[in-house]
Amino acid sequence: MKSLHSFRIGALTAALVLAVPLLHAANLSSPSPRFVGMSQTGAQSFDRFIITYKNGSTERNNKDAVLQNVQAAVSHAGLDRVTKSSTGATVAPLSVSYKRKLAVGSDLVRTSRKLSQSEATALMTQLAADPAVASVHPDYKRYAVKDFAAAASSQAAMLAAAQPQTFTPNDPYYQQYQWNFFNTTGGADVNNAWDIADGTGVTVAVIDTGITQHPDLDYSLATNNIGYDFITDSFVSGRDTDDRVPGGWDLGDWDNTQPYLQECYGSDNPSDGEPSSWHGTVVSGEVAELTNNGLGMAGIAYNAKVLPVRVLGHCGGYDSDISDAIEWASGGHIDGVPDLAQPAQVINMSLGGEGTCDASVPEYTAIQDAIGRGTTVVVAAGNSTADVSNFTPASCPGVVAVASNGITGKRAFYSNYGKGVTISAPGGGIYANDASSGTEVDNGFVWQAINLGTTTPIYPADSVEAYGGMAGTSQAAPHVAGTVALVVGALKAAGVPALSPADMTSVLVKSARAFPVTEDYPIGAGIVDAYAAVNLEVSNDNGGGGGGDNGNATPLTKGVLLSGQNSTSTGNLYSIVVPAGATTLNIRTLGGSGNVGLYVKAGSAPSANGSNADFSSIKPGTSEAVVISQPQATTYYILVTAPQGSFSNISVLADYNP
Repeated sequence: MKSLHSFRIGALTAALVLAVPLLHAANLSSPSPRFVGMSQTGAQSFDRFIITYKNGSTERNNKDAVLQNVQAAVSHAGLDRVTKSSTGATVAPLSVSYKRKLAVGSDLVRTSRKLSQSEATALMTQLAADPAVASVHPDYKRYAVKDFAAAASSQAAMLAAAQPQTFTPNDPYYQQYQWNFFNTTGGADVNNAWDIADGTGVTVAVIDTGITQHPDLDYSLATNNIGYDFITDSFVSGRDTDDRVPGGWDLGDWDNTQPYLQECYGSDNPSDGEPSSWHGTVVSGEVAELTNNGLGMAGIAYNAKVLPVRVLGHCGGYDSDISDAIEWASGGHIDGVPDLAQPAQVINMSLGGEGTCDASVPEYTAIQDAIGRGTTVVVAAGNSTADVSNFTPASCPGVVAVASNGITGKRAFYSNYGKGVTISAPGGGIYANDASSGTEVDNGFVWQAINLGTTTPIYPADSVEAYGGMAGTSQAAPHVAGTVALVVGALKAAGVPALSPADMTSVLVKSARAFPVTEDYPIGAGIVDAYAAVNLEVSNDNGGGGGGDNGNATPLTKGVLLSGQNSTSTGNLYSIVVPAGATTLNIRTLGGSGNVGLYVKAGSAPSANGSNADFSSIKPGTSEAVVISQPQATTYYILVTAPQGSFSNISVLADYNP
């Protein structure tokens, strides 16, 4: 076997989150508030557009009507005639083809050529002028969160602060390189969690670049054609057709040769591009690399199954494909793709791009659907040293957004931050003592299985046992996804009902290890602690971190009124996840008829009579209110009872600042 150092990839020369300049959604002046426009970051062009029509409109369920509507907009925008380009070349009239209906209900159309930003704006303005249109966007591309790769450097002493574990796997590089699994200052204490759980019976969907074969990975869901390649653009996928195909195999995402250089960077300089990242393989290894098998390294939930879902290829991947992948992996139906017999209990997405996640973004609806099906969605916060609120899907409501810390527990200098971050996890600080510059050290990286191909994967992989060091929130997120898988597996083995995603988030937050330093920016409730999370649930043995009925709570969305609620004999239980830094939690019931009692408790469900509630409001009628000026970063449970018999058609609202 070659030495480990020979497998390291050269260090990046600058902090990168995205492979090319990206757009973010911004509201521009337009004839209709339904129009969702663009803010240009570099030269951009578009030939794919996502249109959401209102329920009840003719176009909502009629692709011919959609196509007719778009063609009319092309004409009104003046794009249906022969023109001259800036170089004097003749430009043919624009035509439009209908691609497909997205699982979230939107329609994807494609123009016969790429439109400049001004042309795209003109077309979308005309589309938005139709009262039947709820929103319109370009089909933006998202990208793997670009991590830093380890360069050759002298080996560092990693484990001086580690506490002994009762189970130590025999993987030869484990003790030397995987500081992030130990009970160190910045580690996730995975090793101690293995005494309780190993992820058996759990499926983790890794929505990424796909997976490659490796002797230290279980890629059986790819081999058995259960995983899937969701990319519907042959240029991006590298396949011959736009069709989706089973397997979820990573064919490579290199962009340092033509025609990718021109498409991704507008360049003919190979140094502008990068070789294939094998990003999904690295993330999959972090979640569930084979462990105690005498090879290489270990994985967190090593007996879990990784479901590879390919959405990223050459030049990134489209929103339309990513949202469909989220729906499918969580148990939703996608036309042309076999339904999953075993939906994923956990989704990991170490990908993203600029933009705010609101209801007009397809990932927003797909994530809400996934959460509604009981799937916990974990997303990397990003590596731009910026507020996570400006990145999608990390800012989508309900996700577990993960920042990165180094071995000292300090925020990694590149990591995104902000009140929208749920928790931090070891992703590597790159430099000694987690500084923002200096000398790269081995314990500045997270080490995992990788493929050695520079473009297409090297096979047969069983003879190429390769490992590499990476640093980034892409590596932090799978620590959390793997921890969720450990908790899910432990509860399943104990015969305890599964947690809701809101309850799972509460467990992660409540069990997080306090930061050992004062962080410069907010990066969540603390550092993920796999042992504490699993131990919390096993010791409670109630599936809800302190309240036996927590798993039955209906999750509330911040600021969204939940109407049409009627009384039940046991009362109605709701929940709201409150992030770190939030203030003024306002919980209300209103409307309808009857009488209501309102009881609120942090971290677990109130008792049936509300006697152990932290807050309560009981007045005649249905208008009750609880205001908590400085709420905890946890899940609040809201019990609504009918003290005088019944209530009907009331609404429930929970909101907080910001």
